[in-house]
Amino acid sequence: MEWVIRERPYRPRELDYSYLVEFTTKLHGIEHGEKLFPRIPSEFQNELLYNNLVIAMLDKGVIRLSLEYMKKMRELGYPISHLVFNRLIILHSSPGRKKMIPKLLTQMKADKVTPHVSTYNILMKIEANEHNLESLVKVLGLMKKAQVEPNEISYCILAIAHAVARLHTATEAYVQAVEKSMTGNNWSTLDVLLMLYGYLGNQKELERVWGIIQEHPLVRSKSYMLAIEAFGRIGHLNRAEELWSEMETRKGLKSVEQFNSMISVYCKHGLVDKASRLYRNMKANGCKPNAITYRQLALGCLKSGLTEQGLKTLDLGMGMTINKRVRNSTPWLETTLSIVEILAEKGDVENAERFFEELHKAKYCRYTFVYNTLIKAYVKAKIYDPNFLRRMILGGARPDAETYSLLKVAEQFRT
Repeated sequence: MEWVIRERPYRPRELDYSYLVEFTTKLHGIEHGEKLFPRIPSEFQNELLYNNLVIAMLDKGVIRLSLEYMKKMRELGYPISHLVFNRLIILHSSPGRKKMIPKLLTQMKADKVTPHVSTYNILMKIEANEHNLESLVKVLGLMKKAQVEPNEISYCILAIAHAVARLHTATEAYVQAVEKSMTGNNWSTLDVLLMLYGYLGNQKELERVWGIIQEHPLVRSKSYMLAIEAFGRIGHLNRAEELWSEMETRKGLKSVEQFNSMISVYCKHGLVDKASRLYRNMKANGCKPNAITYRQLALGCLKSGLTEQGLKTLDLGMGMTINKRVRNSTPWLETTLSIVEILAEKGDVENAERFFEELHKAKYCRYTFVYNTLIKAYVKAKIYDPNFLRRMILGGARPDAETYSLLKVAEQFRT
């Protein structure tokens, strides 16, 4: 592009200059982008150029300087793109910064920027990541009030959030909405449908979606892994093993994630011997087990009645570095809850509380069934905690009939 500007084999257009500024900033740094900006012919120093520069800065996480350029855009009377606000919202999505999002939305309105469907999708995803269904549905309400039509991504977010919350009737309704709103055979949406039909236990639809994916010229390893886990979730182990063999033949076994997908299936069903063989094959293949591997193996041991071995394996995994994204991921949280459920059945309050703390930090405990699992540990251990109901409500969960029934049983252990 710099050669084009220097030699002028043709006259660069508005879009050429905007891409040049954006990619210069992204690849060579903000300083180079700012130096290039004044060299662009004045007739092309317009809203597109400014928006692309700000977007590139925000992609690098630079907020203050971006806000200064946005202020200059207002002074020049240039409209600000919704993509700029989308990135600002994403950068303020962490718990510590989230309180700034309402202010950003107010500023968006003041700048007369109409929220795009992607803006609402980002807001819904933020609430879904914090397992806050109430706020998620509120965002959907605001979306409808603004007469912005949800798209397949919107419905995917809603369906997954309700599936994770074990609200299957609502999940089914949103899955139907996903199917109706699909634009072509988008592989990312098909991957989501694999997960959703796994949650719903719908083998027929799972096979149908997998059939569509196989018609693609290239089937990704990720799709194989999701299909393996989905068939494993509904108890079709033979089908999961068939897909595992097919993935091994067509894609090769190159990553720990591939091995973890099949190990998770075996461990959910307590087939620790098969999982152990796969673990050994993983190491022989040069793939290094990670914290997810050990947590799944620990679940397999506990389901097989190997409690001591399971707890040792858990400790082995906890000694490894685990990033926040993994700790907050649904597979990690669901595996951890399964472990808490087994510990609860044994009345092991100490270890149940130990792993419940992980669920609490990830806000997964906002689901009533998570707290109910912990109450079962206290009931089994014949321990009464008078503050449990208060603790549950403060944790963001709503007590249900099962909660009150369990607490009633626990009252008999009051001393």
